[in-house]
Amino acid sequence: MEQRAPFAWSFPFGTGTSSASGPYSAVYQERGTKGASLEGKRVVRELNRSYHRAPDYDYPLALGRLGGGREVVVHCPEEYNVLQIEDAASGERLTAGSREPEDFFHSRLSLSPDGRHLLSVGWVWQPFGMAVLFDTALALTDPNTLDGEGVLPSMAVMGGEVTAGCWLDADRLVLATGTDEWYGEEEKLALPPRHLGVWSVSEGHWLHRSPVPETDPGVLLLPRGDQVVSLLGHPRLLDSATGRIVAEWPEVRVPVKPACFGYRRVATPVAALHPDGTRLAVAQAESIALIRLP
Repeated sequence: MEQRAPFAWSFPFGTGTSSASGPYSAVYQERGTKGASLEGKRVVRELNRSYHRAPDYDYPLALGRLGGGREVVVHCPEEYNVLQIEDAASGERLTAGSREPEDFFHSRLSLSPDGRHLLSVGWVWQPFGMAVLFDTALALTDPNTLDGEGVLPSMAVMGGEVTAGCWLDADRLVLATGTDEWYGEEEKLALPPRHLGVWSVSEGHWLHRSPVPETDPGVLLLPRGDQVVSLLGHPRLLDSATGRIVAEWPEVRVPVKPACFGYRRVATPVAALHPDGTRLAVAQAESIALIRLP
């Protein structure tokens, strides 16, 4: 049954996100500096980020619930390389204190389903896409842990350029790489170019590293059990353990966006899975395509 949205946001906000666990959402400028956090229809507060290279990479923002049950907003309100975790209701900063950040541009943020870990798919100056992973409980007691390597060894992502990531569950993290390769010596533990990798946070190693045929994965992965949906040009359903294309829908066109950064501005594809995983909704120019998944 179709239902009209109870309210809508327009210019200057073109992108939105929401907490899967609570009533909070946010709208923002994907390549701008402004946003707003919401509770239902109510504006909670204005969100901001640094002007430094803001037109050249996607706004870093995630909403969700931490392991202790608190709803939070995670973003970079002052500096491009300083992550902050804040209470979603009050705006209280939970990671206040002196910091020593590295030169890393945080971009596509996502909290694990249990809220214990935070993934940032961003980039360093070359530019080159990379990923870092942090323990949120540790960050609340020592905010400086958000400034370093985190709990994902850098050698694990010093292979192909990381372009996307998502959580299969609270332990298994999927990362995808494009065609570009790190210029240093080959690292045997790294995820190679044009691969899909499943990393176990608890075990600290790759469970699977598989080549992805035909195309780069793009910037958006949606988890579906042990599969992921990638969206670059059109939707593809991939087996996360083998990289095999289970199904694809070339007739449903989506933007070709290979990375979260770049001078050429391309909107991130907009898509959502039904909670039971049977259907995929994909935004089109004048409509929404509804795909029934195998």
